Amino acid sequence: LLDSTETRVAASLFVDPARQAASAPAAGKTFNPLHPASCLGCVYVVSIIEQLAQVHNSTTKEALERLCNFLPEINYLCFATFPFRIETEMNADMVCYSLKLCKQDAGQPRCLLYHTPKVSYPWLSEMTDIMKNNLPYEDFDGDKFSAFPTLRGYHWRGKDCNDGRPTVYPGRRTQKSFFFPNQGVDPKDGIPYEQKFCTESKGVILLGDSAGARFHIPTEWMTAAQLSLKSFSNLPLAFTNELDWPQFSGTTGYLNSTIGGWTDSVYLRLYRRNRCNHRDFQNISKNGMFLLMDLSSRNLSKPLLNSLLDNPAIVIYAAIGNDVCNGKPDTVAHMTTPEQMHSNVMQTLDYLNGHLPKGSHVILTGLVDGRFLWDQLHKRYHPLGQLNNDITYEQLYSFLSCLQANPCNDWLSSNKTLRDLTSERALQLSNVLKEIARSKKYANFDIFYMDFPLVEIAEEWHSRGGEAWQLIEPTDGFHPSQIASALGARIFWQKALREWPHILGKENPFNKQIEDVFGDQGGY
Repeated sequence: LLDSTETRVAASLFVDPARQAASAPAAGKTFNPLHPASCLGCVYVVSIIEQLAQVHNSTTKEALERLCNFLPEINYLCFATFPFRIETEMNADMVCYSLKLCKQDAGQPRCLLYHTPKVSYPWLSEMTDIMKNNLPYEDFDGDKFSAFPTLRGYHWRGKDCNDGRPTVYPGRRTQKSFFFPNQGVDPKDGIPYEQKFCTESKGVILLGDSAGARFHIPTEWMTAAQLSLKSFSNLPLAFTNELDWPQFSGTTGYLNSTIGGWTDSVYLRLYRRNRCNHRDFQNISKNGMFLLMDLSSRNLSKPLLNSLLDNPAIVIYAAIGNDVCNGKPDTVAHMTTPEQMHSNVMQTLDYLNGHLPKGSHVILTGLVDGRFLWDQLHKRYHPLGQLNNDITYEQLYSFLSCLQANPCNDWLSSNKTLRDLTSERALQLSNVLKEIARSKKYANFDIFYMDFPLVEIAEEWHSRGGEAWQLIEPTDGFHPSQIASALGARIFWQKALREWPHILGKENPFNKQIEDVFGDQGGY
């Protein structure tokens, strides 16, 4: 793994008692080693071990050693965590129930990923206490950022920020320019470069959920035939970014994608249009996958803003599905109602009007029609089931629902009536957003609405020879893929150019001079 401060931080979360204490649950929270995530993680790891043994024609002990050796900085913990024998007549479901990492509550069904459990129950050694005592609990704060790329650092907000000074953040107008460090004045005439070159500077801010954060679990982690030391080279980066990849997202992405597809984003297009829109982005998206919590319009995080000192901003409000999606058994009762949606959005807009500088813009994005997910995937094999053709997405969704860990019990369900009802509610909530954009006026920003462009994305991808299922993250079967994120950025930009060109500002005629004097400033 990478020899870096970031790597050591990630590794120490697993093994350093002091750091574990610092990252312990807040008062009132408990970490249950039988939490659904523990069962899900166990079934995944044991499945991979069994498949590695099959691919390499080895014993399960040798397969465990192979897997642990892919994780050199924590392989001793890996060996200590799984001191057991996996017998060939015992599938992953049965192993994890034997280890008591999966449990069956009284009166509840037993949650099984595999359709045909093997019947033999050979001896299995006891799980050591290390599983109970050394698993960390990390409650990520959606509003923290650091000088590092991850840990809510500059992958999430432009690099011009300062941990020790909350008044230093992207989009701040200051006398000493961030864009032109140490060389802010033209020596020929003494005029600040920013004064000479920059007009209509503005940034982009995303208020969103895990889709906006670009949630992604690498597919190679789920595919035994592809596992290698290289497969896990990005493990520290992935976990310190909460399994999100905002640096590739369709709103704030700025680096070439390393997770498939390509990167295209609203920020990149704004920057190319006007080089003075330099590093001015904030991705204020929250990912609830680890905590299995409902992240919706009710609890969006707030960006760093000051109406008097900042450049204008384009704010994209994109709670794509979490107002209808949840993992509750009584899922309909936990959906946001139209009345709640109106109240929640109005509170957010009132906050923005008090903090955004004049000349800003807010775009409300409608909810997606998530029936697309089931229609495209339910009969296909999940990456974990492709070796033996034994796990479909329908099985995965059912298993997650049984564990109460399904990110969307509504759309990721075999119940067509429930899927239709969920889409009906999503349309109602989108209509609330549309009506707010039509009827409300604010002093510091104008406001617009656009439908989530799923149909346009699918049509565009089909015209390029792609298939619709490739627009969905293969590992979780729920989030938009990198391809969908990039195409969505292109479609958003085209709509803005066509219908609201003023929000993008004019193309800067000094872009070439800025490039000649300052280069690429580190690529973005």
